[in-house]
Amino acid sequence: MKLKRSNRPTRVLQLGRPLLISLLLFNSSVAVMAKEPPTVKAKQKVLKEPSNIELKPMVVTENDDRKLAAASAEVDLSPGGVSLVDINELHDRNISSIADFFRYVPGVWAASQSGNDEVFFSSRGSNLDSTNFDQNGVKLLQDGLPVTAADGNNHNRMIDPLAASFATVARGGNALKYGASTLGGAVDFTSPTADNSPAMRLSLGGGSFGQFLGRGTVSRVFNDSFDGLLTVEGKEWEGYRAHNKQDRFGLYSNFGWQLSDSVVNRTFVSYIKNNQQLPGQLTRAQFDADPNQASAQAIGGNYQLNTETERVANKTTWTIDDNSSLEVGFSFENQQLYHPIVDKVMLDFGGGPLDRFSLLVDSNQQDWGTSARYNLRLDNHALLLGVNYGTNSDKGGNYTNNGGIRGAMTNQITKKADNIEIFAQDHWHITDKWTLTPALQGVFAHREVDNVRLAIPQDAYFNFYPQGSHPSTDYAGINPSLGLMYNVSKNASLYTNVSRLYEPPTNYNLADNITAGAGNTTLKAMEGTSVEIGTRGNQNFGNSNSVMWDLSLYYAWLNKEILSVSPRPGTSLSTNIDNTLHAGVEGLIGGKFALDSNGTHSIEPMLSFTSNHFKFDNDRTYGNNALPAAPDYFLRGEALYRHVSGIFIGPTFDVVGKRWGDFANTYKIDSYSLLGMRTGWSNDHYKVFLEGRNLLDTQYVASHNVMDRATANDAMLNAGAPLSFYGGIEISY
Repeated sequence: MKLKRSNRPTRVLQLGRPLLISLLLFNSSVAVMAKEPPTVKAKQKVLKEPSNIELKPMVVTENDDRKLAAASAEVDLSPGGVSLVDINELHDRNISSIADFFRYVPGVWAASQSGNDEVFFSSRGSNLDSTNFDQNGVKLLQDGLPVTAADGNNHNRMIDPLAASFATVARGGNALKYGASTLGGAVDFTSPTADNSPAMRLSLGGGSFGQFLGRGTVSRVFNDSFDGLLTVEGKEWEGYRAHNKQDRFGLYSNFGWQLSDSVVNRTFVSYIKNNQQLPGQLTRAQFDADPNQASAQAIGGNYQLNTETERVANKTTWTIDDNSSLEVGFSFENQQLYHPIVDKVMLDFGGGPLDRFSLLVDSNQQDWGTSARYNLRLDNHALLLGVNYGTNSDKGGNYTNNGGIRGAMTNQITKKADNIEIFAQDHWHITDKWTLTPALQGVFAHREVDNVRLAIPQDAYFNFYPQGSHPSTDYAGINPSLGLMYNVSKNASLYTNVSRLYEPPTNYNLADNITAGAGNTTLKAMEGTSVEIGTRGNQNFGNSNSVMWDLSLYYAWLNKEILSVSPRPGTSLSTNIDNTLHAGVEGLIGGKFALDSNGTHSIEPMLSFTSNHFKFDNDRTYGNNALPAAPDYFLRGEALYRHVSGIFIGPTFDVVGKRWGDFANTYKIDSYSLLGMRTGWSNDHYKVFLEGRNLLDTQYVASHNVMDRATANDAMLNAGAPLSFYGGIEISY
């Protein structure tokens, strides 16, 4: 991969009912947007001219290569940690989840729980407590429109990275251009279109532990006005752990309509059904005896995470003239969740043993999102004005769990959230060397949870279920940012920035607060300040040698960070921590070095490295303890030999430092190292690859729970994949 700077038990593990979507898909503003086309140039990089040179016309068409070039140019102008991932270059390796996508993105720690799509990820220390809950802290988008719910949670599903053409990962405050008010930043996945896509692409892959991945894409440009693309994909996974099966089906489509020479409208429709068993966590003794077993609770409670998602989005781009453009879009997503997650806790307080606590979540979530972005070039300024609005409704409840079958409802829960993000940014080219980037963002949010406690027979004795509560509150924050970039040369730059952070809690945070008996108490938003310095660039040596680098150092002071502790299984308490520190070093370096004079043989090394320093700051309870979940450091790399004919082969490696499993820093997760190998061949129409992972069959912890103070008897650990092999073939015409 190259990172360029530049009561529904029958649903279990079965494909879902047919998709029925019928929506009006045109924006009311389209009719007034027709205008004569400006001149454009393919793959044009913009906004690097000296102040006395007229800026060139804007890139306006839907051409995929031009969109990638425009994204690369924007990355080059970003005075902070931003990575561009060309996903088309990931088709020669095993990409089974979003964790594989993040492999070479510095600053982002991502790990699959057990080889399935249940992935824990953290960017710049986000989400260091909620490894089994809302997965907050990073805003996920598709084509600039939200996938993350309006309250900031990513609980119900992950994005399939192979459904995209490329993605931009903007870490921390560098995600302001997307309107994201999240500690970890934002990831925007851009969908492929029929333009510049092969008419047909078929890929098949599989390997160890019953993995099978299949994907087929057809696309067509019908005429000068219409084009369409359709992808159908499926995944089967038996798993290296017991009770670990997964069955996923996805359909992704988009079609474009060139309304005039200056107006393009594109509609996106997708459907995903993803059913997966969860093997549960193990104690240390269980992990040492057999790391691939499932917990007794996971089997008894038939733990699962089953989701069904329908999404439709529409975006219109109007190129007003050579120097201005407007994008307007909306998205709607419907998600159904069936989630048995806590087995029965049988206790006898007289009258015989009864289930005092079990949990199955059955809910329906709907999300609406709208956005508008106006770009304007004015003299030496490149201005962006934007607004996002999102609203979320999650209705359903908690039920007793009868071995994965829904029992009596214990709590009827409705969650609502609204989010407005208004933002402005200017790339001011002071000279041909210096670019100043001031930005300002306003965040206005509403969070509300209505939790109605229902009577069940167990109430006559004792129970752990939360009582009814109704927290509701509003949030407002202003986030300024200032960045400065110096172009050392045409292909190398230095940068620095300072930015304000403001992140309201998710409704999962509020619900967690309720669970521990906090009543109608609400949480404050997290806020803080981050400073960053860094450099990026590339350098060619002759015709066949090159090196590229991307290095960022950042330090953030946070107030009221929202963290959750787990005093007992199935419960948690979210609270604001007065002060925490998040700092780190993020780097990526790679190159190509010829082994002969004509470049027939070459070596292409790549190394992504991250050092983390996340800790409490003189906290009354935890002192200066390290925050859990994220490792002290991690390095991921490869060194491939490539022949000009398309053959490649080489080792891969992972080196991961220790982590803490609790806030008290009494439960340590050991460091580990992994060795792998990749080989394959490709040309314009075919790709073949073989990949071996964990060749030394190392036993290690991939992900884990987080608690307040953990002991060896607590079920905490998820084992990483043992020795495994995967291969695949892709044909495109």
